[in-house]
Amino acid sequence: MDVVEKIINIGEKEGFEVILAENGKEGFKIFKENQEILGVECEMPTSPSSCFRELIQASYRKYNKKVIILIDEYDTPIHSAFGKFYDDVISFMRNLLSGAYKDNSYLYKGVITGILRVSKESIFSGLNNLSVNSILNISFADKFGFTEAEVLQILKDFDVKTDYEQIKKWYNGYKFGKNEGIYNPWSILNYVSASNEGFRPYWTQTSSNALIREQIAKRNAKEIRAEILKLINGETIVKDIEENFVFSDLDSPKELIWTLLLFSGYLTTVKEIQLGSYELKIPNYELKFVFKRTVLDWFTTEVKVRKTLLEETTNHLINNELQEFEEGFKQIIGDTFSYYDTVKKNEYIFQAYILGLLAIIGDDYVIKSNKESGEGRYDIMLIPHDKSKNGVVMEIKRAKKQQPNESDEDFVNRINKHLEQARQQIDKNRYYKELVDYGIPQKNIVKVPVVFVGKEPYVTEAKLHDDEDFEF
Repeated sequence: MDVVEKIINIGEKEGFEVILAENGKEGFKIFKENQEILGVECEMPTSPSSCFRELIQASYRKYNKKVIILIDEYDTPIHSAFGKFYDDVISFMRNLLSGAYKDNSYLYKGVITGILRVSKESIFSGLNNLSVNSILNISFADKFGFTEAEVLQILKDFDVKTDYEQIKKWYNGYKFGKNEGIYNPWSILNYVSASNEGFRPYWTQTSSNALIREQIAKRNAKEIRAEILKLINGETIVKDIEENFVFSDLDSPKELIWTLLLFSGYLTTVKEIQLGSYELKIPNYELKFVFKRTVLDWFTTEVKVRKTLLEETTNHLINNELQEFEEGFKQIIGDTFSYYDTVKKNEYIFQAYILGLLAIIGDDYVIKSNKESGEGRYDIMLIPHDKSKNGVVMEIKRAKKQQPNESDEDFVNRINKHLEQARQQIDKNRYYKELVDYGIPQKNIVKVPVVFVGKEPYVTEAKLHDDEDFEF
């Protein structure tokens, strides 16, 4: 199986080209070594699919037993090739699998594992008696990860003394078929091998991380960001899941990104709502960390907002240091508007900022937006898990830019009037009621008015300075 393993796990363009190239000596060295072991010489040594089939026949003749072929992560090169050399990999994989499995009388049984069933490209069209079981099926549902009994046995066998509730928090939470409480096997094994290092994320599917970030980064991906916001907040979403996944359709109205995230292990099912429609959630803290880190990476590399600026500004907000919060908030909003330079609706900017907030304080706060509380709807609310910490309620207003016939003094007074109206609206409509009902004392509730004038936000009293000209 060394042949299959090394071919299937090729993930880079260079490695793929080595296998395909007529003189790819390194790639065909794999076949050469196995030909020597089996005492045969492939008639078509430059054709991976033909040589693979010949090696299977040779193995049967040498050991007088039909061959079992195990191919793990068959779709890894397909995943890595998406958007780069996708068609080449599809063609290569189709030929390789057909050569191994199709009408092969020397084959006893074959098992192929992968994240997705890539069906439309007909990779499996030539294979006979193919039975498919996914994480949504009942059959083999307990084979996609470790059960609780298996984890307890592993901890006992390796004499790992640990906080079991923390293991559940970090690595548990998957539901496959009807089996709940399944653990991520990769993370469990890594933790057991280095338990003295403590709990940490071992999730390493960087290609999927890149796809998540790409979807978040799209300037028109408002709905996707809104759903990710809910997920990081601990809420669930309902989505149609398409098992016959096609990478080229990722941008279609079908929203296949959720299918990719489910089958890649970033999300898990809560229950089936109706045929093909499922309630989804982030399974555990490890994956919540991955989502938050992905959002932060997007903020720092794409939106160009420094992580330290986000952290400092957020701390000023929850500590009721509104003057300092305003200064940082102006910078963040300015950078975010620059990123969305073609977007006219401020909701994109607000949503991006809330995502950034979640990435910073998502462990300590639940962040809600545009929800009913008291006698109206607040714009943003931060609810602390620790009731001794401050809660925050934010009311956002919009005001016209300074008019040509409007003096600086009149403009400043108008902005301050809007700020006062926002403060009064918070109190009059008791937008903080949800925080009070939760158990947050009123003295620990930070009431934040925000007035946007074009791209400029105001939080504290605007002042007129002799040496300052207003620019809007």
